[in-house]
Amino acid sequence: MTLTVDQLSESGLLARIFPLLPPGPSTLLGPGDDAAVIAAPDARTVLSIDTQVQDRDFRLTWPNGYHSTGYDVGWKAAAQNLSDINAMGAVATALVVSLTLPGTTPVAWVEDLAAGLSAAIVALGAASCSVAGGDLSGGSEIVVTAAVTGTLEGREAVLRSGARPGDVVALCGNLGMAAAGWALLESTTAAGDFTPAMRDAVTLFTRPAPPLAAGPAAARAGATALMDISDGLLRDAGRLAAASGTRLDLDAVVLAQRAAGLADIGTALGRDPLQWVLAGGEDHGLLSTFPAGSPLPDGFARIGSVVSADADKPAVTIGGRNSTGAVSDAVGWDHFAV
Repeated sequence: MTLTVDQLSESGLLARIFPLLPPGPSTLLGPGDDAAVIAAPDARTVLSIDTQVQDRDFRLTWPNGYHSTGYDVGWKAAAQNLSDINAMGAVATALVVSLTLPGTTPVAWVEDLAAGLSAAIVALGAASCSVAGGDLSGGSEIVVTAAVTGTLEGREAVLRSGARPGDVVALCGNLGMAAAGWALLESTTAAGDFTPAMRDAVTLFTRPAPPLAAGPAAARAGATALMDISDGLLRDAGRLAAASGTRLDLDAVVLAQRAAGLADIGTALGRDPLQWVLAGGEDHGLLSTFPAGSPLPDGFARIGSVVSADADKPAVTIGGRNSTGAVSDAVGWDHFAV
């Protein structure tokens, strides 16, 4: 018989979750009181928050038959929040997590979620981060909201608004893989028929791998702007360009090379992989700009350049041309799109 959430009290469920959550050096007081106490030796705190909603951000059962585990959802909750801190050039210190759960949710699924949170923190290299507490509530669907704090370690935050004409545009991390994974889950291709490349793409959608060491490394190397790519390269590059009052001109050859790595999946699904590279989100790679001539930190690759804004051109171009002609679908993820 499956034990479900509605068969336990709130304290009973918390008693099962807390032992699965990692402590951290920055947490002075963790779960158990009305609030956690987190050290802030820098005297500044970086803060971000993200939400995953069932059937909006994930499905328990996908059209191709894949079942999202609690581990998947917990991992993703950690990864997307840690990535936001990384994108400021900061280091994560603590997570707090709020869960809304239908009463029929298996307790094992919730325990699996806690395990996924913890595993992501360890595997992605966020050794200074703990899960310091959270909240539980009931509802008609699963909602996972996580807020994360971080420290700048004495550095200045690297903003979206610092890019200047002449800077190099660089990327660290994956591009298009998560979108390919999402397309596979929404397809009729059964998991048993996946190629190794397909399995990798699905894994990177369900359990993203943001390059957490890259943000602080970029800050130390003099990055002029940083941004997490969560809603698609074109959409997020446009946000960075708008914040900086510049235009980002992306390298068509480099983008085509990225798409070529997804060609087999594109062929199997009848899709153009360039659309995943340009408009797909949730890879949580790091988009950055650096002064021309500056050596790029390990893991970063040049994908374009920053040029002056032009009233006759969009904020993002590819090889000097209008980027919107390169994709036929909506450009990037919009949480309120129908």
